[in-house]
Amino acid sequence: MMDLKEIQELIKMVSKSGLAELKLKRGDFELVLRAESMNKDRAAAGTPVLHPHHIPAHLAPQAPTSPPVVKQEPPAPQLAEPKTEATYLEVKSPMVGTFYRSPSPDKPPYVKVGDVIKPGQVVCMVEAMKLFNEIESELAGTIVKILVEDAAPVEYDQVLFLVEPA
Repeated sequence: MMDLKEIQELIKMVSKSGLAELKLKRGDFELVLRAESMNKDRAAAGTPVLHPHHIPAHLAPQAPTSPPVVKQEPPAPQLAEPKTEATYLEVKSPMVGTFYRSPSPDKPPYVKVGDVIKPGQVVCMVEAMKLFNEIESELAGTIVKILVEDAAPVEYDQVLFLVEPA
């Protein structure tokens, strides 16, 4: 078994080396790291942040063995949409990964429909290779629609939010 610090060092080495994939096996423990190709201009939109509560139990020995409690949120209220979707600005995913609306399962979402956002404000998180990247808005305006479900996979350049310009 590898500790978290060793895994983080391997991630750094793989990202700097240009390797496409690294497979490591120690006894029953197996680790596969795949490099994600990412548009460098958009890379600044997400800063890698590792959150222990999102690490699978087989990688974190201190993780609880009970299943996580899943909170059901009521559907987000929809604002009256007098404009067509073509007039809204889009917040897109700068990478492939898993979309999270909140920093952890027990925390409120970063943003919800009707919230006013500004450039540099964290609007969601996208996990890629166990790194949690806070996605910051490059836009100012009001969140009109959230297009991705929490914990759903997202593609590079996929639209996450529709924003009415300020």
